[in-house]
Amino acid sequence: MVKKSIEATIGYKKDVGRVRISNDDECKIVINSYKEVLMILADGMGGQNKGDFASSTAVNFISQEFLKKGRFLTHIDALMWISSKVRKVNSILYNTQEKDENYRGMGTTLVIAIIIKEKIIVINIGDSRCYFVNDRKLTQITEDQTYVNYLYKSGLIEEKDIATNPNRHVLTNSLGCFPSVSFDRFVFNYKGQSVFLCSDGLYNNVSIKDIEAILNTNDETHIKVDSLIELANYSGGSDNISCCLWEPIKK
Repeated sequence: MVKKSIEATIGYKKDVGRVRISNDDECKIVINSYKEVLMILADGMGGQNKGDFASSTAVNFISQEFLKKGRFLTHIDALMWISSKVRKVNSILYNTQEKDENYRGMGTTLVIAIIIKEKIIVINIGDSRCYFVNDRKLTQITEDQTYVNYLYKSGLIEEKDIATNPNRHVLTNSLGCFPSVSFDRFVFNYKGQSVFLCSDGLYNNVSIKDIEAILNTNDETHIKVDSLIELANYSGGSDNISCCLWEPIKK
């Protein structure tokens, strides 16, 4: 039986990478007074720092609302709450574009994990990812909402061609671009597994095998996050890089 409150260590960090001029990624882990956990990460787009506005607005708005919220009664309560906040921040971003043409074309990915007692809720828009770590192996929970993933699922390209396809960065869904937003929602039993979020700047530069190797070291959680970002930069740093890691303390 999982305890109602899981003791854990956390680490989260964003980095501009070695190619980009500005950092359009934002990430955060917050824990409320009831020991409920919000992990959130966004990878903005739109240029001229508007991607930065989109990602920071999404992360900061939802984080602040989470800390103001009282205890969730059930995971259904939490699922309804987070769904309403995602729709709200989508409206904030879209209305900003409508009022100011300088913000036209901005948007952001969004991936969220909420840990509440024995449940974990995952929300996804775009191609940032959520993984669980079970038995020292990474399991991808979210599905990339990209054009190349659509091509792969349709049988038009092979899996080996995804990483080199010229349209691999084209999203089929994002936050803030349209008046309404759709998103994937998952609910899992939480059994004390580690949870890892990252932007494409990490997984496009670091192999899953190497991510697993770093996560399975005995380093402190924040050191693992630092090591992943350092490796992504060493491997080219072709994009902004961000990640969040939640690791339960083993007793």
